[in-house]
Amino acid sequence: MKKREANFELLRVIAMFMVVILHYLSHGDVLIKLGAPIHSVNIISTLIESFCIVAVNVWVLISGYFLSTSGFHLKKILQLICEVIFYTVTISFVMQLVGTYAMGLDFFKIAQYCFPIASEHYWFATSYVFMYILSPVLNSGVNKLSRWQLKMVIMGLLFWFCFIKTFIPVNFVTDDMGYGLKWFIVLYLIAAYIRKYDVRIMSNGRQSSLLYVVSSILIFVIELAVYKYNSITGGFNYYFDVPFHYNYLLCLTGALGIFSSFRYLKVKNRIVSNVACFLAPMTFGVYLLHEHIEIRDRWLVWMQSFFGPIPKTPLAFIGHLLLSVVVVFFAGVFVDFIRVQIFSFIGRMLKNTKFMAWLDRKAGNLEKAGLGENK
Repeated sequence: MKKREANFELLRVIAMFMVVILHYLSHGDVLIKLGAPIHSVNIISTLIESFCIVAVNVWVLISGYFLSTSGFHLKKILQLICEVIFYTVTISFVMQLVGTYAMGLDFFKIAQYCFPIASEHYWFATSYVFMYILSPVLNSGVNKLSRWQLKMVIMGLLFWFCFIKTFIPVNFVTDDMGYGLKWFIVLYLIAAYIRKYDVRIMSNGRQSSLLYVVSSILIFVIELAVYKYNSITGGFNYYFDVPFHYNYLLCLTGALGIFSSFRYLKVKNRIVSNVACFLAPMTFGVYLLHEHIEIRDRWLVWMQSFFGPIPKTPLAFIGHLLLSVVVVFFAGVFVDFIRVQIFSFIGRMLKNTKFMAWLDRKAGNLEKAGLGENK
């Protein structure tokens, strides 16, 4: 993406806020649970989750939308991998240094931190990196297939990974709930199809927003209905969590709705545009920081030590949630800003070295071979 589009950059920032909110709700143990009584905070939490569950799908759609028309950049892939390793290694080292390391350090843990992609230290980062690596292959298929062929491929994948699990309450072996490369590829192809053929999901931004809102509300209603049904009959245990799977049909339509609404959006305010374009490149760092193995189960405890325990009343709960999420988000932005400066310094130091010259030649050879650009 040579020129940043403020509307999508703003959506990327919002999506990461949603991700942190989802993790707050999960770690805060405030969502509706089968067999447990429902309180007002449980209802509000589940409603919020229904509107935020689209976040991962939105992030991948944005990536696929732009990667589908970009070249294969070896340096960007290496930088992405180095960014993940930077967080796994640096955070572990710093926490060891200050004496707050919680987990035992052995050979397996060292390997997990030094090889975070292979060990799936972060499930999202692993799937995202492999999707990035496969992007030239996917782009080649998108460009070679006819519109009808590409549509049939997408519909076939949706039938297998989305439609079946949405309507049949059985836990199939091939279903990974959208937590993996398979679903990311489906989203990538959908975004590439939208970009290539300028597909309008809805006629305007208002209709797109309505699709997002209706999808989210239906997820919430279905969740309550399954809870009620289970409390009476004891059935549908598995399906209770399905509406919040990333490859659930309503989660997909909700993501497409908000993606489409921001596609129509024109960010006219220069301050909002500049802030969004500044924050968006560092949002991945927000994820890598607060979802580090050493931090993911502890950051909410730290927030509670500052802001008190999670309140039991709705308004106080919402305030606690927003305050905690904002602090975590901007802490992540701050850390990633430092990471960017470190990477920039290292880049300047290596700029005229033999290694960089070799890397440039390899990247150039890939482009000459037809992998570096879409034909």
